Amino acid sequence: MASVVRSLYARVDRRLPRGVPDVVLQIVLFEVGYMMYRVVRGWVDQPDGAAVAFQNGRNIIDLERSLHFFIEPRVQSFFGATSFVGDAASWVYLNAQVTITLGALAYIYLRHNRSFYFVRNMFMVSWTIALIGYIVYPSAPPRFFPEWGFVDSVANFTGVQPTSAGVNSLFNPYAAVPSMHVAFALMIGVPLALLVRHRATRWFWTLYPAFVTFVIVITGNHFLTDAVLGAITAGAAWAAATQMARAREQWAFEGAQPAPRGLEAEPVRVTA
Repeated sequence: MASVVRSLYARVDRRLPRGVPDVVLQIVLFEVGYMMYRVVRGWVDQPDGAAVAFQNGRNIIDLERSLHFFIEPRVQSFFGATSFVGDAASWVYLNAQVTITLGALAYIYLRHNRSFYFVRNMFMVSWTIALIGYIVYPSAPPRFFPEWGFVDSVANFTGVQPTSAGVNSLFNPYAAVPSMHVAFALMIGVPLALLVRHRATRWFWTLYPAFVTFVIVITGNHFLTDAVLGAITAGAAWAAATQMARAREQWAFEGAQPAPRGLEAEPVRVTA
């Protein structure tokens, strides 16, 4: 039995660009980021935190109204928050952040491994910025302000209310500033648009961040202000990852250079 396990491990290890230990390390890093999110969620969920979050949400509405771009309720109304478009957007909102993001990261790791660590560093930096934002400026999302005409598309689509214990145990309802849906979309969309070779695929990843921005607005989960701050967070993370790459060459973004395939090349054993 032990020999079978060792043989299986060796086969898997050879097929990975940097071996099993490196995969484990990347999973641990992302898990630490998620655990930090849970810690911040518990802090913001305190009664005073909720009150502050609602006031901050109202402040965002006041800011957008003063700048004359408070258009989110009209966007929801025009496309229909509970229509087919709204339901499709709700499905994307529920799945894109995890399924598409993790799938994209796995693809970059396996097929463009030389650039993966740059992207990973962007995620680590952006998470740090976001966690600071959630602590300093917790904010209620638009869906919590029906008096302004907002509809909770996701709740209508799933039939699960946002105040339910199950939802609150998994998600921070006041983690709206910055929008990490937009930040994540940019941090996978831009690199993949630069890495992939097929024109149609490049266009998909180029337009993906704009599509995600539409999704978060039509579902009532973010203000446009949140989206702008999410884009700024992604830009700051790119700049930080660039500086980190200057300190360590292995963390550089190296463009469209596919990783070795399976057994065709020996894996490079480099810790990162």
